[in-house]
Amino acid sequence: MESFLEDKIKNILIKFYSNDKIQIQLQKTRREFDGDLTLVVFPLINYSGKNLIDTANEIGNHLEINVKEINKFNVVKGFLNLSISSKYWLDRFIKLYSIKNYGFIAPDNNSPTYLIEYCSPNTNKPLHLGHIRNNLLGYSMSKILEASGKKVKKVQIINDRGIHICKSMVAWKKFANGETPQSSGTKGDHFVGKYYVKFDQQYKKEIAELIKSGIDKDTAMKESPIFKEAKKMLLLWEANDFDAISLWKKMNKWVYDGFSMTNKRLGIDFDKNYYESDTYILGKKIVDIGLKDGVFYKKEDDSVWVDLTKKGLDHKIILRSDGTAVYMTQDLGTAIQRHKDFNFSNMIYTVGNEQDYHFKVLFLILDELGYKWAKNCYHLSYGMVDLPSGKMKSREGTVVDADDLMQSMVDDSKRISKELGKLEGFCEKELEELYEIIGIGALKYFILKVDSKKRMMFNPEESIDFNGNTGPFIQYTYARIQSILRKYNSDINDINDMNDMNDIELNKYEIDIIKYILEFPNVIKDSCYSYSPSIIANYVYELVKKYNSFYQNSIILSSGDKITEKFRVSLSKKVSEIIKSAMSLLGIRVPNRM
Repeated sequence: MESFLEDKIKNILIKFYSNDKIQIQLQKTRREFDGDLTLVVFPLINYSGKNLIDTANEIGNHLEINVKEINKFNVVKGFLNLSISSKYWLDRFIKLYSIKNYGFIAPDNNSPTYLIEYCSPNTNKPLHLGHIRNNLLGYSMSKILEASGKKVKKVQIINDRGIHICKSMVAWKKFANGETPQSSGTKGDHFVGKYYVKFDQQYKKEIAELIKSGIDKDTAMKESPIFKEAKKMLLLWEANDFDAISLWKKMNKWVYDGFSMTNKRLGIDFDKNYYESDTYILGKKIVDIGLKDGVFYKKEDDSVWVDLTKKGLDHKIILRSDGTAVYMTQDLGTAIQRHKDFNFSNMIYTVGNEQDYHFKVLFLILDELGYKWAKNCYHLSYGMVDLPSGKMKSREGTVVDADDLMQSMVDDSKRISKELGKLEGFCEKELEELYEIIGIGALKYFILKVDSKKRMMFNPEESIDFNGNTGPFIQYTYARIQSILRKYNSDINDINDMNDMNDIELNKYEIDIIKYILEFPNVIKDSCYSYSPSIIANYVYELVKKYNSFYQNSIILSSGDKITEKFRVSLSKKVSEIIKSAMSLLGIRVPNRM
């Protein structure tokens, strides 16, 4: 409820009781009671000198007479429930109707810059279902931040170095016989991922043979010939060996081409990519600064550490004794470089909750190093995604591949759409686009409607259902409204003129919708500051449910009253605009026909 109404009620009660120190408690009326605003009466009996019920009725009568927006009241124990007039809600709707991008705040030159990191893949395998949740959360938050008036920059850190990358390289050299993505007709990231799996298969085989010969498992894991080759490859890479670097660049290029195709279909993008092969060097420079300033210290073996015991944590290694970097080293360098690049006010890391401790330490170290913006760093932590069949394992090739999942969702949308019928009037190209919009939308909505902090179970069949809290259900309602607008007999632009609507008496379904639309700006704000796209997702689902109740209980077209028809069409149009806006914040498209 708008604050001016609260102020108006407070001023009238101050005047009524002749006491300027009076304090009132107003809140939204609970769903099970009739009313819009509830006044807590108990604190006011000291001013009335009457019992609770008489005080509530006295105040209710007085407000009903003196506040034109209040048309009735009821008393439940110590609570006065106030009902706001139909005219008030109609006036509010007329004022908001012409506002484009209602609820959105456009960034300006003075807006703060938020940097958000998401995706962060490894270049030894394709993206999988876990990456999809990461990407969708990060991208959706970037849209929500923009809608909240922030400037946003989207970045990712690509993990393109290390032993896991060398494993794919070794396996390709040993087993590929010159095979390439082009010669095999395989998408580049899938192609490289295949050799990562081949490495693991060979590695396990060699370990088993060594154990069989009498060697213990720990030794066998270190003495495996193929593992030794991977370690040698890593040393060659770190020594900038020409052949190792050339192979590394070639295989990474295959992977990047594959990632680009996946990201395009998923509808995500980035303003800048950072690469681990660059940032670990930046981190080493920060280590020197930290040692000089006394933030870090060296142990006898020359390893570098930071003491965070005064912060309630422990000692954390920053650089190994052999001078090689750890993840913390590169993350320090990356963070500082990003601030140089973008001069951000806030930075958000979209990373799984298994890294909660890592980011707590990272932010503390940045703060210890004197970077004031460290206090504005945030870890958008999210839970794992499980499947009905269990956990995913990349090395064993049992992950749910992102490309396969997207295609299966689109295939399912095609199958279900054909089963439901109503596809006449579409050409083949339009149908293919429709299946894409529904399938990818179903995937995105199902993941984003879940609170990011929660571990979730992804059920493809449930996500593509055209009923319930799903993307297709919301998309269908949007398409239904577009059909109403097409069928409206009068000029659609005519509904922009609302001067003839002032005397309409709204029904409860119409009031419910208007009240809910008025909440949209606050929903965006809450979603922004909670870093939670699920707030948007569940808001738009509730809006669609309210609209469907209105649709089932109100005649929209051919009501017999042109003014009522015009109003209901305009209300429908505004609902569709809010649906489209909310879904766009989730990165989801809505079709004009279904």
